[in-house]
Amino acid sequence: MADPSSYRPSPGQIPDSPGVYKFRDEHRRVIYVGKAKNLRQRVANYFQDLAGLHPRTRSMVTTAASVEWTVVSTEVEALQLEYTWIKAFDPRFNVKYRDDKSYPYLAVTLNEEFPRVQVMRGAKKKGVRYFGPYGHAWAIRETVDLMLRVFPVRTCSAGVFKNAARTGRPCLLGYIDKCSAPCVGRVTPEEHRELAEDFCDFMAGRTGTYIRRLEKDMTQAAEEMEYERAARLRDDAGALKRAMEKSAVVLADATDADLIAVAEDELEAALQIFHVRGGRVRGQRGWVTDKVEAVDTSGLVEHALQQLYGEERGDAVPKEVLVPALPEDTEAVSQWLAERRGSQVSLRIPQRGDKKDLMATVQRNAQQALGLHKTKRASDLTTRSRALEEIAEALGLDTAPLRIECYDISHLQGDDVVASMVVFEDGLARKSEYRRFQIKGFEGQDDVRSMHEVIGRRFKRYLQDKERTGEWEQAPSVTGPAATATDPAATGPGPAATGPVPAATGPVPAPALPAASPADEIDPREDDGRPKRFAYPPQLVVVDGGQPQVAAAKRALDELGIDDIAVCGLAKRLEEVWLPDDDDPVVLPRSSEGLYLLQRVRDEAHRFAITYQRAKRAKRIRSSPLDDVAGLGETRKQALIKHFGSVKKLRQATIEEICEVPGIGRRTAESVAVALASAAPAAPAVNTATGEIMEEDDGGTP
Repeated sequence: MADPSSYRPSPGQIPDSPGVYKFRDEHRRVIYVGKAKNLRQRVANYFQDLAGLHPRTRSMVTTAASVEWTVVSTEVEALQLEYTWIKAFDPRFNVKYRDDKSYPYLAVTLNEEFPRVQVMRGAKKKGVRYFGPYGHAWAIRETVDLMLRVFPVRTCSAGVFKNAARTGRPCLLGYIDKCSAPCVGRVTPEEHRELAEDFCDFMAGRTGTYIRRLEKDMTQAAEEMEYERAARLRDDAGALKRAMEKSAVVLADATDADLIAVAEDELEAALQIFHVRGGRVRGQRGWVTDKVEAVDTSGLVEHALQQLYGEERGDAVPKEVLVPALPEDTEAVSQWLAERRGSQVSLRIPQRGDKKDLMATVQRNAQQALGLHKTKRASDLTTRSRALEEIAEALGLDTAPLRIECYDISHLQGDDVVASMVVFEDGLARKSEYRRFQIKGFEGQDDVRSMHEVIGRRFKRYLQDKERTGEWEQAPSVTGPAATATDPAATGPGPAATGPVPAATGPVPAPALPAASPADEIDPREDDGRPKRFAYPPQLVVVDGGQPQVAAAKRALDELGIDDIAVCGLAKRLEEVWLPDDDDPVVLPRSSEGLYLLQRVRDEAHRFAITYQRAKRAKRIRSSPLDDVAGLGETRKQALIKHFGSVKKLRQATIEEICEVPGIGRRTAESVAVALASAAPAAPAVNTATGEIMEEDDGGTP
């Protein structure tokens, strides 16, 4: 730890003009950047008695080994230079905002001859017009799909565009009038650019002109008895109105403004920004940061303004910026914003009316974002403990549920039915304990029956593992099929035992367990006496669903004689918590840490289940007729595809030609020919975004 007096400059060395200063450590790395109206006064504050400094400031000055400064002429220049240095040096003791997600933008590539509308993420590019950010990419695609009726701008990639120009045939969107097809010369580059600029004008909030024009043309067409054209114009106007409805009016005076709200505690801060254009919320984003320097709300706002507008120009900086607290140098920050916009920018705190009400909404979003972020943090033991205590209190548990298991069922219209089991220990995900199940006890869609099967199979394995380790008292044997499970995918359920079963506690004999199948036997190399796989019981089982799913899970536990594990369900519609045998749900406050934790557990189970279900479906779709050829392994299948180029060409080959492939004998070649002859070729797929027919890839895998 360095002594600040060892590198303290004498007061006469430091100028009393505006400037920016840098603290460096012993390795010459920049660890802090700051600005000041008066460098002499500001820098001298860092070299007072250490006991009088803020703990974070004390940590910084004792880590530093030198300080240097740069004089500028105005406070605005100091603000800009501070932002530039923070971006360049990434100092460890400066507040740095991290995006809580990667936000997609609606982008129009006006820098191309034929501008394209698309979804973009990441750094902004010169010559591209951006709208957003949006919370989800699907929201952009829905909006674009509605607007292409009126503004049929190109949306295809460069490869699709060049291919259409080469063949002289437009894509599907060109045929259904959702693209003006500049690739085949239906419109000139100038006409297409005009369409793109009209699209941008509409997205920028100038909506009334286009809707009034469509309605006027519709009326005129009806008067001239061109009813089909009038109907099309009516539908076009309706599409634009639906696109507008996707962003509700929040400010009646068509205001262009950004609203910034801050939620903070001693260690962290969360910011929420609402982008309002034309009186409508056009985008939203959130940032979180560790308070690594001694900074108050006004300082957090100033850092946010620097990061938000530091690389923006023109209309990207709105006319009005509403904040919860004004920066210390309000005049300098306002002037800096005005220079970046090219006109006056109002920076103020809303005091009354709709803007104050909207700011309260943004503030609530910031508070929720901070609470959710803290729940996710592994280092935040206090929040996790409070969440577990709230769950225990709400569900009437004797102790906090240190191990929580959550189950979810996933399928696509009754096909590829699977289930997931995720585990949270002490409020943290324990991914090594996750399990996946295939539902094989019945065919079709029945979430309640599926939940009963999965819970029964999981806890049969739990009882079997306890029996192997001698922790479960074996009762007289009863026959029954074995529950099978594999790691990571558990498969092959047996029917659950029926009828009342005594609890597995006290002197009462435990229920008999099904004999383990070979798949359930423990590998002797792993049998070191420790519990394996399903041997750890949870204190709480959470199921994704309401009363029916909870009742099914409880019934499965009762049939196995397990009565010391709590069960609850979390219903998505109103986020209600359901308990067995209760007619009314438990409603946790929206700000409850316990509800946040239950939502995270449920969402993780849903993610894990749907990922597995999609993988199974994709594998089934990618299946090849070669998979059914006995004795034909993956290596020889790849050799066949590599030799012929595709399954289509392999299907046309003779047995003698197949025999020419190294490793393929005549018997195998005959089996391959029979398998391919009996399998009908798949219908060609169509790319719905571009209209391309996706023919079988000549170099694809089977």
